Amino acid sequence: MVTPEGVGPRSVHIQGSVIASVRAHDAVPAGPGVVDVGSLAILPGLVDTHVHINEPGRSDWEGFETATRAAAAGGVTTVIEMPLNAIPATTTAQALRAKVASARGKLAVDVGFWGGVVPGNAADLEPLWQAGVFGFKCFLVPSGVPEFANVTEADLREAMPVLARLGAPLLVHAELPGPIEAAAELESCVAWDGRAYSCYLESRPKAAENEAIALMIRLCREHGARVHIVHLSSSDALPLLEEARAAGLPVGVETCPHYLHFAAEDIKDGACAFKCAPPIRERANNEALWGALLGGRIDLVATDHSPCPPAMKRLDDGDFGAAWGGIASLQLGASVVWSGAKARGGRLEHLARWMSEAPARLAGLDHRKGRIAPGCDADLVIFDPDGDTVVDPARLFHRHPVTPYAGQRLAGVVERTYLRGELIYQRGAMVGAPRGTVLTRG
Repeated sequence: MVTPEGVGPRSVHIQGSVIASVRAHDAVPAGPGVVDVGSLAILPGLVDTHVHINEPGRSDWEGFETATRAAAAGGVTTVIEMPLNAIPATTTAQALRAKVASARGKLAVDVGFWGGVVPGNAADLEPLWQAGVFGFKCFLVPSGVPEFANVTEADLREAMPVLARLGAPLLVHAELPGPIEAAAELESCVAWDGRAYSCYLESRPKAAENEAIALMIRLCREHGARVHIVHLSSSDALPLLEEARAAGLPVGVETCPHYLHFAAEDIKDGACAFKCAPPIRERANNEALWGALLGGRIDLVATDHSPCPPAMKRLDDGDFGAAWGGIASLQLGASVVWSGAKARGGRLEHLARWMSEAPARLAGLDHRKGRIAPGCDADLVIFDPDGDTVVDPARLFHRHPVTPYAGQRLAGVVERTYLRGELIYQRGAMVGAPRGTVLTRG
């Protein structure tokens, strides 16, 4: 069992929906109600703070029912959903109410929501916060959907004093348009036919991330607002983040399973299932991300589950320029990350820290989620760290079976998932009616 005190043989005692105590392995009562998992590991339920569910408005891309089933199958018991790509985007309290209404009765796991920062909605931030969002997300480049516009430095200077006063975190898609626009003028990009992955990679240079992160650090220093960099792809930005944190600035950072697992050198031209933004970079870059993760310089791993209808991935013509940028991996995150961690000497406590404890802390839910500890929700994952599985898209629960992980052999298998003490998933099948609830801050 993985607890804040370490890994070892223990028993967890549940009263109602919460953990009453954690005791010695043999400190269990006789009789019914005892579940012995043998040599399997017990992890805290995973918390994924970067998920696009897209309902209402784009439920043909993904929806609450399918996404949360995928979450349960992946050992994720808590999802914090992004403010896009649903319609309306979650940029007002009214839009949040519409999203909550759409979610009710469909949730296999617990779900909360981030609000959005877009141009002109600074006055909406406090009402959203009071309505229960866990923080806010913004884009520094176009998001890909018209209802969630990217912000400029001027927009951030309006929003960040409000967020600092509220104590709300700001999650940032950190790429700046300037370096991307400059890359588009390169001869190789001008002549690009859309299929070459090397050209797509060149079109989203590290400089776009590095300069955006430098901007956010500067604004964090000026305004004191909490900043969290999502889906870090550029390892070159790590020294900037380390320097900011050493100076005491409230700056956090995450990366994603696909940046750790795949390498640009292995992506074939036209293989648009791999397209995401920022892009999957070279192997040496990704090894640097692993080093930072294992060394505690990257806080957490979140999937950035961002599905779309198969036609939008342009699997037929392989046009990276036109394809939707997003990877669906909500069901696979634990196994993907464990595969890489295990190969590099990582331990189960690393997995629990990166994918349960740290994301729960980011969302302000660490008092009840992300740990096997008294008073926390009895969200548990029974995990076989020595097992493995080959990814079969037909066995994925998210709406569309499109994934770059198809055919990949991954280490670690989620055997069972418990939500607040109740079994919700077991060996490939959901168990019982949906039991998830809508979570709100406070």
